[in-house]
Amino acid sequence: MINITKINIKIFLDTANLKIIKNSLKNYPFIKGFTTNPSLMHKESVKNYKKFTEEALENSSNLPISFEVFSDDLKQMEKEARIIHSWGGNSYVKIPITNTKGKSTKNVIKNLTNDGIKVNVTAIFTIKQVTDILNYFNNSTPAIISVFAGRIADTGRDPIPLMKDCLNEMKINLKSELLWASPRELLNIIQADQIGCHIITVTKDIIKKLQFINYDLEEYSFTLDKLNASEIYPKIEKIFSSTIKFSSV
Repeated sequence: MINITKINIKIFLDTANLKIIKNSLKNYPFIKGFTTNPSLMHKESVKNYKKFTEEALENSSNLPISFEVFSDDLKQMEKEARIIHSWGGNSYVKIPITNTKGKSTKNVIKNLTNDGIKVNVTAIFTIKQVTDILNYFNNSTPAIISVFAGRIADTGRDPIPLMKDCLNEMKINLKSELLWASPRELLNIIQADQIGCHIITVTKDIIKKLQFINYDLEEYSFTLDKLNASEIYPKIEKIFSSTIKFSSV
């Protein structure tokens, strides 16, 4: 039997919704941190980055929370990272492994971690990217390496061997943690925990599925039948009926 409160992996919530961040510790006491990104902020219609960050920090109970830089220019990226860091709190600055032109951000990361700024290096897909970036970390500064395991799986590849290799390489830096990013299903939390991954960041939709852990499969089947009967089938029947009526005219 799986007990979500006794697993070793830290579950982070991926959201830019301030209300969800504020209420998460009450609703989801197992949440150990948060991640955000520009796409999520756009979805929540965030207009003022500093105000959003300050409110998120205020409501995150000093749990780790990651905020991403926006610039594609490496020098500006570093400036933004230092500004985000200056806003305080238990924040990590998210830096993509490369910019959109394919230029490595390794020197930006080196400069930041040398100054004690915690980073979350994101958009990582290969073991080479992991081994390369480890050489630019300051070993005394905490850092997160976010590997997009879910998107790797989207290509038809099993991400687990890669994630295991990453964990093995990261033994040289005890301050770094591996984050399983872009999970697609509840099972990914279990898989990530079983291989010893440090963190997984999940959406609220995956959090909602936690109610089905250890669920009796026959009962689950019955539950879905009831859901279909009460919500889905009437809608389909209405569409089907209108189609038949239209066809008979």
